[in-house]
Amino acid sequence: MIRVLLADDQSLVRAGFRALLDAQPDIEVVAEAADGEEAVRSIRELRPDVVLMDIRMPLLDGLTATRRITGDPGLPDVRVVMLTTFELDEYVFEAIRSGASGFLVKDTEPEELLRAVRAVVDGDALLSPGVTRRLIAEFAVRSKEPAAAGEMARLTEREREVMALVGIGLSNEEIARRLVVSPLTAKTHVSRTMVKLGARDRAQLVVLAYESGLVRPGWLG
Repeated sequence: MIRVLLADDQSLVRAGFRALLDAQPDIEVVAEAADGEEAVRSIRELRPDVVLMDIRMPLLDGLTATRRITGDPGLPDVRVVMLTTFELDEYVFEAIRSGASGFLVKDTEPEELLRAVRAVVDGDALLSPGVTRRLIAEFAVRSKEPAAAGEMARLTEREREVMALVGIGLSNEEIARRLVVSPLTAKTHVSRTMVKLGARDRAQLVVLAYESGLVRPGWLG
């Protein structure tokens, strides 16, 4: 079973998500939280697989709550998906930097919500190529010089190549076609790269790809 915690200050939103998720044979909602403080406490106690976290909440906002969760060495397997009102929410960039595995708009289609919950458990990220490009564009504006690439030395040449393709928003299938390998091989390279760099998921690879200088703004096309 995929165990989910819902954190949103709107009870109607929580009720709608709970009804949908609890109706699935492989998903259960283990708790709800109406503010960030309550969310962090419940997550540390229950250790859910996935947290659907609203960005704007009282007492403790979703970004700060996410940093506490992703920075807690005792919660390495908890995946946070940020809930936003608009896809272009100004906080999406900070959400990914904070360690979120992706984001969903609150009026997303039910099928997309279910796909998202299952995807992040498998280590995938909820970042479409278009969103990834916007994130990289944000890095171009906000980031300083690329960070030292010491950790990148642990990667093979193929893994660097795969990481760069992840960084510009390609899916495993698109990477496979670009490199003329099977999707399974592409996924394996992505997984090994995440392990070597200590990345929680694909979203973090995007961050690391840019900060290491492996991906540069000029690649956006």
